[in-house]
Amino acid sequence: MPDIMQLWDAELAYTHTDLHPGGVTAGPPAADGAEPLWCVYQVQPTTNLHAQHAFPHSAFEWRAAEYGFDPDDVDGLLEVILYEPYIPDLADPFARQDLVAAKILEAIRDLPGCWTPGVPEAERRAAHLERIAAVKAHRVQLQDAPRKDRAGALAFVGSRRTPPADPLAPIKTQTRLDPVRVRGRRMAVDWVRANADKLAAPTFDTKPPSTFLGAAG
Repeated sequence: MPDIMQLWDAELAYTHTDLHPGGVTAGPPAADGAEPLWCVYQVQPTTNLHAQHAFPHSAFEWRAAEYGFDPDDVDGLLEVILYEPYIPDLADPFARQDLVAAKILEAIRDLPGCWTPGVPEAERRAAHLERIAAVKAHRVQLQDAPRKDRAGALAFVGSRRTPPADPLAPIKTQTRLDPVRVRGRRMAVDWVRANADKLAAPTFDTKPPSTFLGAAG
């Protein structure tokens, strides 16, 4: 039977950015940095093991670009992202010493990956969902922690927050994907795939980074 990991909370943070308040440096703030970071708190109730899964907001964009997931299906993308850390690494020689990992590896070993050449997008997407399904069947299932327990934990630490019915609500209610950012990442993925076997000629849709072909493309 797979283990149960309970979902307790989700929190937003951000990456480093070069902001200098108070006129320490002249000029406008840096254009990059302060990228959104999500963290999902998980607890295994039988062992009281605590886990924090932190991932960048851009993970939603990359999964939509890599496997063709619907960018508007935030719930589906989030499930994929949360289960991915539990997928054993096919390249890890020690993974097969773990009986559970060995079962998962046996189930997923022939599935195409993101970079497998010549595979239709629908097949890549279905294969990745099969990897997630194998994890659910053999290793772990994610479940919401009881709301009463989450409220008790907040009260214990002196927080005035009221836990939402869904512990992942902060992510689900605030996440919206920018289609331009998804498209840019998709173009990057397409360019890498196009050059997997031989050098590809740049086109309007498939091109190296920072390349603008205009009407000539």
